[in-house]
Amino acid sequence: MRKIMAIALAAVACSASLTLATASNAAAAERTPRCVKVQRFFDKDRQHYVQLTNLCTKRTSCFTIVIPRHKDPRGRLPKGATKEVRYGPASGPRALYIKNTPCS
Repeated sequence: MRKIMAIALAAVACSASLTLATASNAAAAERTPRCVKVQRFFDKDRQHYVQLTNLCTKRTSCFTIVIPRHKDPRGRLPKGATKEVRYGPASGPRALYIKNTPCS
């Protein structure tokens, strides 16, 4: 009886670890590479800007600028490029962060 319980318990433990491993592999496959890096935030001519660099030298990267209570601007950066992106007037809210997004 103890042998049967031990086998059943081992089977449950193996299936649970297999499920967790499969779920973590699927989550890793869905992640977008973190190629877009923020160099600095600044204001120029009464506009908010952010300077972004694409760290990936082999692919174009896409990003979203997250701004509270406003539509989030999106954009693309070519391979290895650095770009100053204007995202709103200086009287408006500042960006909270830049999110790497998959290019569609």
